[in-house]
Amino acid sequence: MSRLGARPGGRPEERGRRRMDRPRRTALEALREIDRNGAYANLAARRVIEDQQLTGRDAAFVTELVFGTCRMLGSYDAIIELAAGRDLDSLQPDVLDILRLGAHQLLGTRVPARAAVDTSVALAAIVVGERVCGLVNAVLRKIARRDLAQWAQRLAGGDEERRRCLLTGHPQWIIDAFAEVLPTDEIDDLLVADNEAAEPTLVVRPGLCSRDELVEQGAEATRWSPWGGVRPGNPAQLPAVRSGRAGVQDEGSQLVCLATSRVPGLGGGRWLDMCAGPGGKSALLRGIAPEHQALLVAGEAQEHRAKLVSLALRRYPHQGHQVVVADGRRLPFPDGSFSLVLADVPCSGLGALRRRPESRWRRWPEDVGELAGLQRELLASALAACEPGGVVAYVTCSPHRGETLDVVGQFTEGPVEVLDAPALLPEVPGCAAHADPRFVQLWPHRHRTDAMFLALLRKAN
Repeated sequence: MSRLGARPGGRPEERGRRRMDRPRRTALEALREIDRNGAYANLAARRVIEDQQLTGRDAAFVTELVFGTCRMLGSYDAIIELAAGRDLDSLQPDVLDILRLGAHQLLGTRVPARAAVDTSVALAAIVVGERVCGLVNAVLRKIARRDLAQWAQRLAGGDEERRRCLLTGHPQWIIDAFAEVLPTDEIDDLLVADNEAAEPTLVVRPGLCSRDELVEQGAEATRWSPWGGVRPGNPAQLPAVRSGRAGVQDEGSQLVCLATSRVPGLGGGRWLDMCAGPGGKSALLRGIAPEHQALLVAGEAQEHRAKLVSLALRRYPHQGHQVVVADGRRLPFPDGSFSLVLADVPCSGLGALRRRPESRWRRWPEDVGELAGLQRELLASALAACEPGGVVAYVTCSPHRGETLDVVGQFTEGPVEVLDAPALLPEVPGCAAHADPRFVQLWPHRHRTDAMFLALLRKAN
């Protein structure tokens, strides 16, 4: 049995059908990894595309199937359950994933209904067996009778909040969390932006590569970051990326580093990136550090992620940085050892739903509470590690109040000065947090970046 569940050989017409369904079978393999192994959609899709050596339209179709299905998973599951007239738990996992892929083709793409149904039935026959073809055919034909708006209306009845959840593929608790920190008239724009594919954004390693080089290699310069470029396609095709002199990083992550680098009186000595994996921000700080006569220490609690940090830094001279495996809550350094501490803390990832669409269905409100406890511990540790007069940059890829304003707010009453972070990004319009304009809050619908949050805290002398 091959990785994709098809046996070699078979009748000529079956072999032709399997070739025709190669992108769909590849997408199914990615969904298996996501659903059963907890893989990230972006990483799973990239792996199976590379594994099957797909390019061009086939690779793009696989990406659309995987990302689109993951974005709308909750909506598609509700529709499948109603159309099938049975609980989802009663369906085999492969059958359910095939129905999800079929539902996305019917409700979220321009694939003709007949093609979406027929190829899904064929895929079921190959992967599961002929015995489930009748079920797959019947359910998808029933789904094809209505469009997404009609299904949402039927499922929601007169409940407008439920209808919006179904149409946009966002659980209600996430929409409510966005509404706490964003003007009401922007919520729908954000939900739409969350469902648009993020542009592949590149970043140079300062001192090793220039943005002009990325532009010469076909990238379009980022709007605000002096280090970034946007280029469709596989980033590894660029010589600068292959050589390790550039990498992949959302412009929002670049902008929080840019603001941090502009803090007046930013000291030299030693800088700490305390939650460094996989190393994108560490590489930016490493490139900036020589301007401030600073040495970068990159700490990461997990050894395999610390290796990724070392990989990101590999082209820089070793004497300018150090990578250590260390839990940010229990740092192996005396208090007051660093003039700058970047605390890019683990979070719910609600700010990166464009890139990791499956996160919206994996997270629950109680997860935010658990993460907030960890975030408070890490911020307390960061402040302790910072020298008097030094700066702590608290960063999350989540706009949720419980991971941003509420966490930082517990530390602003002590010997800490809250710096005006948006003032350090004057070229970026609308980057001040709605609930507290001292902090930076970027948004997909405003800035076409991940929803990065930044607070800059100066420790009292």
